[in-house]
Order: sequence, then structure tokens, then C-alpha cells
Amino acid sequence: MSSGKVVIYSGNRCAYCNAAKRLLDSKKVDYTEINVDEDPARREEMMQRTQRQTVPQIFINEQHVGGFDDLSELNQAGRLDELLAS
Repeated sequence: MSSGKVVIYSGNRCAYCNAAKRLLDSKKVDYTEINVDEDPARREEMMQRTQRQTVPQIFINEQHVGGFDDLSELNQAGRLDELLAS
């Protein structure tokens, strides 16, 4: 699937991060992963961009979609493919 730019802020040993990546992988979506556990400055960046402290935080085409639950909800509603295609 062709896709817009997808960025996922993730952490080590994060089950929800892994679930989000599996969902994106199942859709053959290329994404950029930013591990905030390995780079504290990127954690600060994530918190400023999202006003949230938890991972994962997912962006599609610069639009913050939220965490795994939000991504999964978009998928179940049939709106994730639309967002990825735009």
C-alpha cells in the first residue's frame, strides 16, 4: 500500500508499540520509528508535540492519531486506509 509519512514514537519492551508496528506491517506501511528510551531528547520532542507522555504516539502525514488504541479504532472503523492513502 502506498502510504503517507508515518512516524511512531516507541519505547523498549512496549507491548502496545509492538502491536501498533504489527498493524502497520500487516498493511505494508513504511514508517519511521523513534525510540524515546534510547534518546531522551526525542521523548521531550514527543511530549511537546502530543502533550502525552506514553508510547506509542503515532503520526500519519503530520497528523497525530494517538496511541495503539486510537490506531486500532481507526482501522476497525475503516478510516485508517483512507488516512494512509491521503
